[in-house]
Amino acid sequence: MKDVFAKLAQDFFSTIVFLAVYLITDNVVLATSVAIAGAVAQVIYSKVRGEPLGYMTWASLGLVIVLGSATLLTHDPRFVLAKPAIGHFAVGAIMLKRGWLLRYLPPIVTETIPQYVTAAGYAWAALMFVLGLGTIAVAATGDLKLWTLYVSVVLIGAKVAAFAIQYVAFRLLVSSRIRAAARA
Repeated sequence: MKDVFAKLAQDFFSTIVFLAVYLITDNVVLATSVAIAGAVAQVIYSKVRGEPLGYMTWASLGLVIVLGSATLLTHDPRFVLAKPAIGHFAVGAIMLKRGWLLRYLPPIVTETIPQYVTAAGYAWAALMFVLGLGTIAVAATGDLKLWTLYVSVVLIGAKVAAFAIQYVAFRLLVSSRIRAAARA
């Protein structure tokens, strides 16, 4: 589980840096510049250490450079604010692959309730698309305070809530199936 959160932090590093700098300075240009520099530094650091860079790292770097540059050139923060939405759409598209969730769950779940695991995988994809659309809607307002609240509370809170619901539902379903099998 720790590895999953580390990967997410790595994939969304530039967004986290942007958010932190903006909250401290209230300066979009500075936050955007530091986010671009942070994304470039992250890739250089990983390359120097000989670490393999995943697709999401390269995609994140490209997006932060392109959207960050558009923000700096136009002085319109909506470009860089849309970046997390693109990440959510990409992850949502990956989650449309049938059975993607199977590798993240213990065997007792995948063997006992595989059909529910598949349905949950599609539910996660739908959640990513909805959160991405919400991010674009909030970014379109240009209200940085609202965007900050959305990215730091709603995006994270929705995923934590979905994880908790999935955990409880899977636990109840597996327990129910095991009890039913024991009675039969």
